[in-house]
Amino acid sequence: MIESIMWALAGAVAASMLAWIPALHIYNVAALLLLIAESGAVSIEAESLAFLFLGLVSGYAMGNTIPGIFFAAPDESMIFVVLPGQKYLLQGRGFEAVALTGLGGVVGLSVLVALAPVASRTLPALREILQPHLGWILWTIIAYLLLSEWPKGTGRAPTGWQRWWDGWRSLLAGLATFTLSGLLGMILMHRSPVRVDVAFQNLMPAFVGLFAVPWIVTNLLGRVSVPRQTIARSLDIAWGDVVQGATSGVLGGLFAAFLPVVTGGIGGFVAGHATAQRDDRAFLVAQGAAKIVYYVGGLLLFFVPGLHLTRGGMAWMVSTRYTPYTPAQYYAATAGALAAGVLAFLMSLWTARLAAAVVSRIPYRILSCATLAILMLVVGGVTGPVGLAICAVATGIGLIPVFWGARRMNAMGVLLLPIALNMSGTGHAVAGFLGLLN
Repeated sequence: MIESIMWALAGAVAASMLAWIPALHIYNVAALLLLIAESGAVSIEAESLAFLFLGLVSGYAMGNTIPGIFFAAPDESMIFVVLPGQKYLLQGRGFEAVALTGLGGVVGLSVLVALAPVASRTLPALREILQPHLGWILWTIIAYLLLSEWPKGTGRAPTGWQRWWDGWRSLLAGLATFTLSGLLGMILMHRSPVRVDVAFQNLMPAFVGLFAVPWIVTNLLGRVSVPRQTIARSLDIAWGDVVQGATSGVLGGLFAAFLPVVTGGIGGFVAGHATAQRDDRAFLVAQGAAKIVYYVGGLLLFFVPGLHLTRGGMAWMVSTRYTPYTPAQYYAATAGALAAGVLAFLMSLWTARLAAAVVSRIPYRILSCATLAILMLVVGGVTGPVGLAICAVATGIGLIPVFWGARRMNAMGVLLLPIALNMSGTGHAVAGFLGLLN
C-alpha cells in the first residue's frame, strides 16, 4: 500500500506542474504515458501505473483551477468556476478564489473517504436500478440545460419586435450553440478528420476552441486590466456557506461521476440550482467539490468491488492494463486519492501565489497572447493543421454565447448530443442522414 500511495503522490506532483499548461488535459498526458508503457520503452507494473494515474487525476482536479482563474483558459469542468473566479481576480483576490475552490475539493475528498465503507454494498445495486434509464435521464439533463436558458431582456426597446429580440436572443443563441456543437461532435465521432495515430486526441481541438479560446478572445477584445493581487491569510466565508457549497458540489459530482457524459461542471450546475445557491463563495466551494468528486470519484468507481464502473477517460485507460478485485485495493486507492489530493491542494496554494505574482507584474494582454500561443502550439503540435482547423470552427461556435449573452455550457452539446442519440438508439440513423457513414 505504501508503494502504491507513493506512486499516487508522484502523479499528484506531476499533474500540479502540468496543470499550468493551457489546453493540456491530464487525460492526454495519461494516454501518452499508456502508449509508452504499452510499447515497452518503460517497464512499470500495472498496479503502479493505475495509482500513478490516480495521482495524476487528483492533482489535475486541484491544479486546473490555476490557469482557469488567472489565465482564463478553462476546460469543460472549469467553465463555471471561471465566472466568479474572474470576478475575484479583477478584485485582486485571485488567490482567495483558488483557495475556496481547493477547500471544496478537500471536502469532496473527505466525503469520498467517508463513503468508502458502504460503496461496495450500495453502488452496485444503484447501478442496476439506473442502468435501464440512463438514456431518458441524459435527455432530461439536456432539456433542463436548454430550458433553463430563460429569455432575458429589459423590455425597454421602442418596438415590439425589438423587445422580442432583446428577450429571446440569448435563448436562441443557446439553442444555436448546443445544436452546432452537437453537429460538430457528431462529425468528430463518426467521421473525424484527425489522423488515426492521434485519434485518442480526437476531441481535444474542439474543447480548446469551444471553451478556452473564446475566453482569451474576450480578454483581448475587452482589454482586461488586472489589479495587483493580494495573498489572503484567511478565507472570508462562514461555515454555513462551506456546508451548503460542499453539499451542492458533492451531490453534483456524484451525479456526474455515476452518469455517462455528464461532467463535473454540469453536475455542479444542476445541483446548484437544486439547492438555490447564489453566493459566489459557496459557489466556488461547490465547484471545487464537484470537480474533485467527478474526476477522482469517477476513477474510484472502477476500484469498487463488484462494480468496476468505467466512467471517464482515465478509468477506461486504467482498465486496459489493470483490474482490481479486493476491498483492500479499493481502500488503498481511496487512501492514495486522499493523500494525492491533499498534497495537490497544498501545492495549488503555492502555485497560486506564483500565478498571482505573474499577473501582478506582466500586463494581462501579454499573458492572454502568450496563453493563446500555447493553446495553438499544443493543438497544432498534437493534431496538426487539421486540428487547428477544427479548433477554428469550434471557436466560432464558442463565441456565439460570448457575443449574444447565452450560457457557455451549451457548448457541451459536442458530447451530450451524440451520446444521447446513441443511448436512445438513433445515433446511427442520424449519422446516416447527415451523410457521415458513407
